[in-house]
Amino acid sequence: MDRIAPETFASRRRRILDSLPQGAALLLPTGGELIRSADTHYPFRPDSDFYYTTGFPEPDAWALLRKTSEGPEFVLFVNPKDPERETWTGVRAGVEGATGRYGADEAFSTADLEAKLGPLLEPVENLYFAFGRHDAEEPRLNTLLARLRKGRKAALGPVSLSDPGALLSEMRLRKTPGEIAVHRRGAAITDEAHRLAMTQVRPGMHEYEIQALVEYTFRRRGAWGWAYPSIVGGGNNACVLHYVENAAPLRDGDLMLIDAGAEVDGYATDVTRTSPVNGRFSGAQRELYGVVLEAQTAACEATVAGATIDDIHALAVRILTQGMIDHGLIEGPLDDAIEEKRFSKYYMHKTSHWLGLDVHDVGRYQLPDGPPRPLEPGMIITVEPGIYVPADAEDAPEQYRGIGIRIEDDILVTEDGNENLTAATPKTIADIEALRA
Repeated sequence: MDRIAPETFASRRRRILDSLPQGAALLLPTGGELIRSADTHYPFRPDSDFYYTTGFPEPDAWALLRKTSEGPEFVLFVNPKDPERETWTGVRAGVEGATGRYGADEAFSTADLEAKLGPLLEPVENLYFAFGRHDAEEPRLNTLLARLRKGRKAALGPVSLSDPGALLSEMRLRKTPGEIAVHRRGAAITDEAHRLAMTQVRPGMHEYEIQALVEYTFRRRGAWGWAYPSIVGGGNNACVLHYVENAAPLRDGDLMLIDAGAEVDGYATDVTRTSPVNGRFSGAQRELYGVVLEAQTAACEATVAGATIDDIHALAVRILTQGMIDHGLIEGPLDDAIEEKRFSKYYMHKTSHWLGLDVHDVGRYQLPDGPPRPLEPGMIITVEPGIYVPADAEDAPEQYRGIGIRIEDDILVTEDGNENLTAATPKTIADIEALRA
């Protein structure tokens, strides 16, 4: 299975250190397990910046990268080996594993964080730490910094604090060949899950049965699981953008919208397909689906280097708006309908977002001086236009009420155009009906 290689994490750390000014350090916590209820925890998932930098998968850890004249460059603080505890919760890497397997120059127990981190920060002038993102960990750091400032070596330690977001976000925004390979693996697993759902769904099944098939496939194929809570919405439920109840019966004559993607080695796949529960699109469904597919196809083709996400959204909006006018959902003329955002009654979200270690990944959508950011090779975005006509939309023609449609693919910008990473998953009317036939 494609995974990020250990040497890739080492290369990332070198790039980070090369980008830091002399005398600076980057401090990254990953957080701990969260209580779900009573003594039951949610499954742990490492902080994305921490995992991007270290590849270390365990909770409660801290990573320190230092660009100083002497001493270790990469230090990990990790939960120590504890045979009794490991009997219950699994084997830990421990301090030895942190250096031997994960490449730390030095490693210490998290119990020694305050005692060991203070001296390591004494030669540091500028500390990069994402305040406001690590509520549980910040008190420990604040106490340590206060102790440095008040101690006998008060002249030592960080004199300025910086947010590491810009540095790490820029790195994460441009995907390496290894990261792209992991994205392709996630796309292949997600394709299998969507195909299984579309072939197995029948009237009378419940949304949660389809959700179970999708997420079963993710785990069966070796993914961490889902990259975000899976959406399976039949009929009018597809008009709820982040519908996650997934509890209603799937009815004959309705469409089924599935927005679900696998997470592989921390990287998200994000795919939406809309298909008929009974295997055949009705006339009204075909009409609106054709509009969304036209907009989505054009937007995918426009995802090239130099274009902006705003450009792609504007193109999708223009096609969707004309389709809404043609089918009596809104009034024209086209330019007036766009300027007055009449389309937003039935298309209320943006067309694209960054994709990577987070499903809505990091990265500026605008350059520092204001204009929208041009796309570059190595960037991955989603393209996901839709039309949502809720059942209670009294101004809409009756035949379209209760229809929600979204089509979403993951598009990699390349030197000579783009690669649709999720193109294998059927999305034309002919291909979807043939899959069921």
